[in-house]
Amino acid sequence: MSHTFRLCTTVLLAAGLAACGSTATTSTQRSEHHYAFGKAPAPASSGVAPVVATTQADQRGPANVAHIVYFDFDAYTIRNSDRAIVESHAQWLRSNPGRSVMLRGHTDRRGGIEYNLALGQKRADAVRNSLQLLGVNPARVESVSYGKERLADEGTSEEAHQRNRRVEFDYR
Repeated sequence: MSHTFRLCTTVLLAAGLAACGSTATTSTQRSEHHYAFGKAPAPASSGVAPVVATTQADQRGPANVAHIVYFDFDAYTIRNSDRAIVESHAQWLRSNPGRSVMLRGHTDRRGGIEYNLALGQKRADAVRNSLQLLGVNPARVESVSYGKERLADEGTSEEAHQRNRRVEFDYR
């Protein structure tokens, strides 16, 4: 019985490692990395105007761009609709190398304190990781979680909960 168990364990481990193996890629495949969340850049003739991040007068980050990214319930994945916001902040940070940003993660009031602190941190880290993938030096980005301690809306409606599930950009 012991010998059979060891043999089965060895075979399963070998199969698992083989499944995790990667195939060799050519250098041309590696050079085709896109920083727009895995999508190829849109052609210039697409009719979509590019997002241009300009500086606000008080140097608090890009002007005419939201400074809040919202999240779905119990999730820390950046929504497709908010990716342009993150991309604009990344562009501004690359253009202003002397500036840094604090990402403040928040949750709605539902759930326990520890769970919400962890979820708020995961949200802030998701934005931080996206900024890093978009070329921002990670030393210039700090993420912190407030969980459900700093609600933007004290209400109990779904709309109030939605306003609380966010990451705020705070430039320094």
